[in-house]
Amino acid sequence: MIRVLLADDQNLVRAGFRSILDGEDGISVVAEAGDGAEAVRLAAAERPDVVLMDVRMPAVDGLEATRRIAADARLAAVKVVILTTFDLDDYVYGALKAGASGFLVKDTEPAELVHAVRVVARGDALLAPSVTRRLIGEFADRVKEPPPAPLLNSLTEREREVLAGVAAGLSNDELARRLLVSPATAKTHVSRVLTKLRARDRAQLVVIAYESGVVRPGWLG
Repeated sequence: MIRVLLADDQNLVRAGFRSILDGEDGISVVAEAGDGAEAVRLAAAERPDVVLMDVRMPAVDGLEATRRIAADARLAAVKVVILTTFDLDDYVYGALKAGASGFLVKDTEPAELVHAVRVVARGDALLAPSVTRRLIGEFADRVKEPPPAPLLNSLTEREREVLAGVAAGLSNDELARRLLVSPATAKTHVSRVLTKLRARDRAQLVVIAYESGVVRPGWLG
């Protein structure tokens, strides 16, 4: 059972998401929060698999709440998905840097919402790869001069290829086709890169890849 926490200051938004998710097999909304501080408290209390986190909330906003959850070692298994709208696109890069596992446009279709929750819960890939690649590339442009990244020296050439592929939003199956290996082997490569770079998840690998200069903004592989 995938356990979901909804964090949004609008009751109607939470009610709409709950009605969609609670109607799905294997998904259950276990709690709702009306602001970021409550979201952090409930994340610690309920240990959900996925938090759907709005950006703009009173007191503590979604980005700060995400940072607090990501910084808590006890909540390492909790995946945060930032809820955004197209006029808030500049929050996306900051959200991923804060520790979010992906993002979702608020007016997404019900089937896409359900799919997103399932994907993030299993830690398989970033959400909406086509949109993710465009937005992350655009907003990672603020990283002008890549700082030294000693941990990258531990990566093999193949693992650097894997990191670049993940940064382009490729799934394990897409990585496998690009590298001419099996999906299981691609998954193993990703796991090794996560371990070597001490990354929380694939979303953090995207940030590392752009900030270290392994890939450049707008590069899609």
